[in-house]
This record gives sequence, C-alpha cells and structure tokens, in this order.
Amino acid sequence: MRETVFNWLAHLVPDPSSVAGLDLFAGTGALGFELASRGAAHVTLVERNPELEAQLQRAKARLGADAVTIVRGDALAFARSAREQSFDVVFLDPPFDSELLGQALKAAARLVSTGGLIYAESGAPLDEEGVAACGLRIVRAGRAGQVHFHLLQRA
Repeated sequence: MRETVFNWLAHLVPDPSSVAGLDLFAGTGALGFELASRGAAHVTLVERNPELEAQLQRAKARLGADAVTIVRGDALAFARSAREQSFDVVFLDPPFDSELLGQALKAAARLVSTGGLIYAESGAPLDEEGVAACGLRIVRAGRAGQVHFHLLQRA
C-alpha cells in the first residue's frame, strides 16, 4: 500500500521539496517519515499515545529527520488549532474501530492546500456522498486485504 500511495504522490507531486505534510494519528510515523525521506520541506506527526510519541522521537533522531516535527496530542484538537490550508499532503489513518475518520476528513478538508492531497485508510470503502459532504472528491482508491485506501482532493 505504501508503495502505491507514494507512486500516486510522485505522479501528482513530482517535486516534493516545497511540500508541507501532516500525519494525523501518526502511530509508527511510517507515512510521515517516508514523505520526509522523499524530500518534503516539512512534516508534522501527531500522536497522542506517549509511548508511541517516544518511539517517534527515537526514530526521528536515528533517521536524522530534521524536517520532521512531532507533536504529542489529540489529532482532532491539533487539526482544529492548525492554520487553514497549511498542509499540501495530509495522511489520515485513525483506528478502524473508531468513529474518527469522518471528523478527520472534515478537518483535513480545512487543512489541505488548494490542489493538495489527502490520503485516508479505512476498513471499508469511503462513501462518495460522505466525501463530497466534506468538500472533497476521491482521486484514486485501492484495497489491500482488509484495508481500503483513498487519495482525495478538494472538490
């Protein structure tokens, strides 16, 4: 999946050097660190779990990922406080057993720049009407096992 999404991103954003990325619900930070390793100008990882945040800090130091900022806190609270249209790529991978994806999509629609991209993972395909209600449209979608993944833009 990661290879597919980064192929999509490389096609749509061939020069990541000016990209500001956001990985809400960062977890291991794999998507955010990958974006940084591909030359993004800046990537913010948001994780509320203190143990995972500590792991992210260690990974940042080990990788020398100077373009990465790690924020310990609630993803949706961070999204509410962040400046509108301040990110070019937003990754959303909330826990599948939560009701967070809908709220996260609305927040990401506010945060993503014009022409920017949102990558979302879920346990089921996203509903196009629900996506449209957030002011977004599905650009690409795929599935790997139980995981459905989507690339979205502002409508």
